[in-house]
Amino acid sequence: MAEEVLILSPGKITSHLTSSLLAVAFLTSFGSSMLYGYNLAVVNSPAGYIKDFYNRTVVSRNGTGLNEEALTLMYSLTVSVFAIGGLIGSLMVGTLVTKFGRKGTLVNSTVLVFLAGSLMGFSRICASPEMVIFGRFITGIHSGISLSVVPMYLGEIAPKNLRGFLGLMPSIFICAGVFLAQVLGLHELLGKEEHWPLFLSLVVVPTFIQLMLLPWFPESPRYLLIEKHNVHATITALKWYRAKCNIQAEIEEMQEEQRSLSSVETVSVWQLILDHTVRWQVLSVVVINIGMQLSGIDAIWFYTNDIFENAGIPTPEIQYTTVGTGAIEIIAGLIGCFTIERLGRRPLIIGGFGVMGMCCAGITLSLILQTHVPFMKYVSVGCVVGIIAGFCIGPAGVPFLITAELFKQSHRPAAYTVGGSLNWVSNFTIGFIFPFLQMSAGSYCYLVFCSICVSVAIYVYFVIPETKNKTFVEISQMFATKEAVEESQALTPLDQLKLKKMNGYGSLENGSLEFDSSSSCP
Repeated sequence: MAEEVLILSPGKITSHLTSSLLAVAFLTSFGSSMLYGYNLAVVNSPAGYIKDFYNRTVVSRNGTGLNEEALTLMYSLTVSVFAIGGLIGSLMVGTLVTKFGRKGTLVNSTVLVFLAGSLMGFSRICASPEMVIFGRFITGIHSGISLSVVPMYLGEIAPKNLRGFLGLMPSIFICAGVFLAQVLGLHELLGKEEHWPLFLSLVVVPTFIQLMLLPWFPESPRYLLIEKHNVHATITALKWYRAKCNIQAEIEEMQEEQRSLSSVETVSVWQLILDHTVRWQVLSVVVINIGMQLSGIDAIWFYTNDIFENAGIPTPEIQYTTVGTGAIEIIAGLIGCFTIERLGRRPLIIGGFGVMGMCCAGITLSLILQTHVPFMKYVSVGCVVGIIAGFCIGPAGVPFLITAELFKQSHRPAAYTVGGSLNWVSNFTIGFIFPFLQMSAGSYCYLVFCSICVSVAIYVYFVIPETKNKTFVEISQMFATKEAVEESQALTPLDQLKLKKMNGYGSLENGSLEFDSSSSCP
């Protein structure tokens, strides 16, 4: 049966979007990625109610309440512990995906959401602020895992002509999670004192749907073939995810990568950092993941209400204006998702960071001039919208997609561990230092974000090649060529000849490997 499937095949690794691919992208993004966005915004609306709960609980225990500083510190811990959990989760990714697989990791990690939802949901009944804080910590661990594993899984099951489209779906659902938390947090819905435990624990609903349906879908074909050496399971998975049984070229591409990695085990983070053959890929992952968080997007989200208030928007209407920015996030994410396969990765990420840089400069200018020029208040609102839209079009999702595309199978888990951990550390750092930066630099603090955005855009323009419609092997060879050009300048002619014949992964440069179905099929 396996041989029959492989014979009926053309020589292209392209495919149409199938219902199975769309269903898996929806389930993983809805049940995992969306929770990250939801948990980012869910604590904003009930902040006052949660602080009152903390204070009443301490009064019942000790007879005296918390002062303002202690209460603020306790609530800040509730918010920031999510990022600490995310860092821990991101450090676990490499081990989990190697042991359980991509889909298996997503399914097994759902237990964290049910545990966290239970703790936060019953925290008021048990009069335990610790349950809220620990629940937030556990949701952070789950988000740290899923933020890396979902794009890795989707990037591996997608054909190369759909990898960008499917790879950006998680970012759309992250924006949808933020928007959902903003809508449900309205006073007319769950934004009331009696509803905040339910509001925090609603994360279990999408995860339950994912847990019921995702196990019915196959594991990543690349994981099954390259790491598990299971050809029959690989073919079965490809038949699920492709419109026709035209999979020979895709099997060939995976087997070529498998042969090039035949003497290479899955590398650790330390081995990845020390491997000079992938130094440009590692540096690229570091730059785009740090840049994504240090672009100032978190500071903008945090101070959106203040900027709108300064623009003269009536206080009762600010919550609805904030919901409007959430809708803009989703629209911008959809634009990026539906244009990435036409425009490519580079234009979206360069354009996104470029727009953010210009808008950060615009906010600085508007804050300086708004006391003298009245309409500058509205310029600041437009710049906030521009920063959010620019971020969601490209920088919100493309870095996770590029992390999957820049590395072969043996290096990908460690690369996601590096990228994910830097993402969370940067997230925590910007949240911690921004108030001090604002106090010291005033209106000019946004110029720091402007310079970071422009620097990342320049780096991507000069260093990262376009990966649209390229196989993982082809992308690795593009970086191997860059490495060869640099190193050959210091090598003897004999060394240059050896380098020309062998790339960094040990496979022949521009060489063709014939597919032998009998060698891989039982």
